[in-house]
Amino acid sequence: MSFSLAGQLKAFLFGLPSGPEIFQTLKTADVPVTTAECRSCADPCDQDHDEFCSRLDIDMDSDMLGSVYPYRRQVIISTGKTNWENEVTEAEGTLAAFLKTVNSSLGTLKKPNDPLPSGLLFSRTEAKYLSILNGSHRSFSSDESEETVIVLPDFMVVSGVPRTLVGAEVLWKAAVDPALDRAGVITRTDNLNTWVLPYSCLILLCSHKRRDKRCAVTAPILEKAFHQYLEREGWEVHTDLYDLTSEPSLESQASSSIEKEQLIEAQLKSLHAEHRALIIKNSHFGGHKFAGNCVIYTPRGAGVWYGRVTPHEVESIVKHTIIDGQVLPTIFRGGVDLPCRGKKTLYDW
Repeated sequence: MSFSLAGQLKAFLFGLPSGPEIFQTLKTADVPVTTAECRSCADPCDQDHDEFCSRLDIDMDSDMLGSVYPYRRQVIISTGKTNWENEVTEAEGTLAAFLKTVNSSLGTLKKPNDPLPSGLLFSRTEAKYLSILNGSHRSFSSDESEETVIVLPDFMVVSGVPRTLVGAEVLWKAAVDPALDRAGVITRTDNLNTWVLPYSCLILLCSHKRRDKRCAVTAPILEKAFHQYLEREGWEVHTDLYDLTSEPSLESQASSSIEKEQLIEAQLKSLHAEHRALIIKNSHFGGHKFAGNCVIYTPRGAGVWYGRVTPHEVESIVKHTIIDGQVLPTIFRGGVDLPCRGKKTLYDW
């Protein structure tokens, strides 16, 4: 990994936030945060961790705090791939492209002069932006022309989405429209089915080689490390979303918005005890110069964005963020719905 002379000079002249400063900022904002070290091994490493190529040009100098573009929702579309066209929303005939078109016509566009919520800590209710990503998970629809979409930070799964403009519009109106709450639209005439994402946490790793090779290099190495340390802690680890079609959908169990929301919340609250994690590789979500990039989502809807993650930090992320529900300050980029006054962890309700 390289350190640019200009970056070092900027850091020397203007200074970058220190770990204790970031800790205090997060603590003051009621974010569950830890003073634990991010790196779990000595430097140089004494634990036989895999290393990134020394020629990998990672920005170790710039301030990455607040480098997350605030979003109302983030959708991960099934593709079964780990690399995609440079701009996934411009790839003709894909659900990502169709959804971008629908969102442009139906979405509430932010006025140019509207203040943008801070990219350090933001609430989903403060932003209107829709983040559209492709994911490595496969669709479990029996129709090959239909996709399975993960909707975040709602922690929901929508299946049976046709890969068409009409399908994108149906998805947007049922579950993506920023005016909707987590339960989405109750009375519908479409054939979509929804479930709560059945995992204690979701780990997103950018692997988008055509956008930036740094992410393609770091993602598989990080995936291996997360798998290793999660299993060491007794967790079940999946690298593909398992088929939910044998499980009753939310539509089949609830007939009113109140009933559906109560059902969703009850299921979400039970998930942390399952000790089951899903790792998905995804397309570009910003900040590739800070590779490896990962996002940790919890069932409560909290999303923690980390940058400059190497295998040396994964054990600490597993122990302190995934298991204990606390943020590690020195690799923190930003996050959605992290403050939780009076709570000790990102899993508490």
